[in-house]
Amino acid sequence: MKTRVIHVNPKAPEADRVLEAARVVHDGGLVIFPTETVYGIAADNANPQAMERLRAVKRRSEGKPFSVMVAQKDLVRNYTSCADPRLFKLIDRYWPGPLTVILPLAAGLDRGTEGTIGIRIPNHPVALKLVENTHCTIAAPSANFEGSLPPTTCAEALAELDGLVDLAIDSGKVEIGTASTIVDFTGSDPRVVREGVIVQDDVDAVTRRKNILFVCTGNSCRSVMAEYLLKKELQGRADIEIASAGTGVFFPTSASSEAVKVLQEQGIDARGHLSRPVTNMMLQRSDLIFVMTRSHLSQVLERVPAIEKRTYLVGDFSSRPALHERDLDIPDPIGKAHAEYQECMRTIKDCLGRIKQLV
Repeated sequence: MKTRVIHVNPKAPEADRVLEAARVVHDGGLVIFPTETVYGIAADNANPQAMERLRAVKRRSEGKPFSVMVAQKDLVRNYTSCADPRLFKLIDRYWPGPLTVILPLAAGLDRGTEGTIGIRIPNHPVALKLVENTHCTIAAPSANFEGSLPPTTCAEALAELDGLVDLAIDSGKVEIGTASTIVDFTGSDPRVVREGVIVQDDVDAVTRRKNILFVCTGNSCRSVMAEYLLKKELQGRADIEIASAGTGVFFPTSASSEAVKVLQEQGIDARGHLSRPVTNMMLQRSDLIFVMTRSHLSQVLERVPAIEKRTYLVGDFSSRPALHERDLDIPDPIGKAHAEYQECMRTIKDCLGRIKQLV
């Protein structure tokens, strides 16, 4: 029996057709589908019968695992205990996109004898909708026999697999035409083990850049001062990215007028600053995280416990005895007089003198 083919718009996927394909996968079937790299086969990774059938269709040996696809970056934490900031820098840069990462498998996940897992987020509207709508983890190898060239059209996939899978989504020719780059994070350094459009130099450029994050509440005063002061101190360092965010930001606003003024007194223009909320991805991709108070420390560690060893109170780096007497918290100057902002700025600047030694 021939495989049934449905046509789906690659730019604006018809919801009912994608849902039909998702149901096939969810019910244990196999579906050919497009990604931006090549056409793949989708199967429910948690369904032993579907996975056995997928292995037979692919003619893949028992010892070779299948990569899986997810729809959101943060979901990677469901599959691995890896907390390496280099991982999150790379996926934040290239996901959705032609990047697969190999990671140590989280404890408690059953993958037989396999201790690793490959994960990626495809950058194709049809693939993303399919992954979202299956409500299961999708195993997604290329739609060809082991050893054959990966297909760039549905017709190429069906040339080998017609009658072996339940459904095929035809969305025309793929954009890239080569398989995704695979980067292995199980060693001491991220290593490209299959090169695609992303090469080792690209991986190194992203992962070797040090990310520094300052956190306060509204991202309008203290963290802004710290961010812009340190940027001035380290001007010219292309290997460092400095940012700030707030635990209580709900919509973007400018820096407070007094914060802008005290920074102007330091020769710094912060008028273009817009506040932003701290996210799990920001925390995970940062090499060094500096918070203004113990409350901020508790909040970020509650969200991402794995960042504990690289998260510090700014006040830990103060040379001022008075700050140590206040439990190292840097008070919020919001709504106070200009002199309070100046004092806050001086305190933060003093701390940055020692913080620079970690960079």
